[in-house]
Amino acid sequence: MTVRSAPDRLLSVLAAFDHEHPALSLTDISRRAGLTLTTAHRLVGALTEWGALERDESGVYHVGLRLWEVAALAPRGLALRQAALPYLEDLYEATHENVQLAVRDGSEVVYIEWISGRSSVGVHIRVGARWPLHVTGVGLVLLAYGDPELQQEYCAKPLVSFTPYTITDAGRLRRVLAEVRRSGVAVSDRQVTMDALSVAAPVRGPDGTLVAAVSVVVPQKGAQVPVLIPAVRLAARGISRALGWQPEGSPAGGTNGSV
Repeated sequence: MTVRSAPDRLLSVLAAFDHEHPALSLTDISRRAGLTLTTAHRLVGALTEWGALERDESGVYHVGLRLWEVAALAPRGLALRQAALPYLEDLYEATHENVQLAVRDGSEVVYIEWISGRSSVGVHIRVGARWPLHVTGVGLVLLAYGDPELQQEYCAKPLVSFTPYTITDAGRLRRVLAEVRRSGVAVSDRQVTMDALSVAAPVRGPDGTLVAAVSVVVPQKGAQVPVLIPAVRLAARGISRALGWQPEGSPAGGTNGSV
C-alpha cells in the first residue's frame, strides 16, 4: 500500500470540498479524503486554527476566509478579474445576457467571473465551476489557442457529451478549432443545454499570448450571432489592452486588426 505524504493528506482534506459539497462534517471529510477519523481530526484542527477551514455552530466545516485571501493572490484570479470587470459590465449592458470570463486549467475551463441578469438564459455556471474544454465557447477558444500538444492529447481522448449537439468526434473538433483560430471567435451552439448558445473571444496578455477567454451566453432561439461577435470581440480587446497588450502594427493602441 502506498504511504501518503503529510502534504498529500493535508491537500486531500481541502480537496474534499467542492461545489457539490461546500459543507462537511468531520466524518464526511474523513470519508471523502480517504483518511482515518483520527488523522482527519488532527489535520482539520490544524487547518481550522490557521483559518483555511471554519467550523459553524452545528459542527460542520466550511472553507475559511484565510484560504480565499491566499487564493485571491493568484495572477489569473483577482487581478485578471479586476482588469476585466469594466469590460464585462459593458458587454452585459450591451446584451443583458450572461457574460463570463474563464481560464484554462489542464483539460478544463474554470470560470473566474460571471455576470447574469434576471431574464438571462439559465446556465450551469458559477465562479469556480469547471467544464470540459470542448463543450463551451470559452473552452473552445482556450483549446484552439493552446499548444498543439494539448490539442493532440485532448482530441485523442473520449469527448464527453451533454446534448445531441455536443462535439464528440475528434475530427470535427479539430476542424472547429481551426475555424476558431482563423476567425478569432468561437460559437458553441447547444452543446451543454438545448436552449443556450455562446459566443467567445480570446483575451491576450502583454506579450500577446492567450491568458483567458470572454463570452456571452444567450438563448439559442433567435440568437443574433453576427451582432454578438463584434460586441464580444470588443470586450476581449478591451480586457487585453487593460492587461498591456497592443495589436501588431498599432503601437498607439489603434482599433484596426482583430483580437
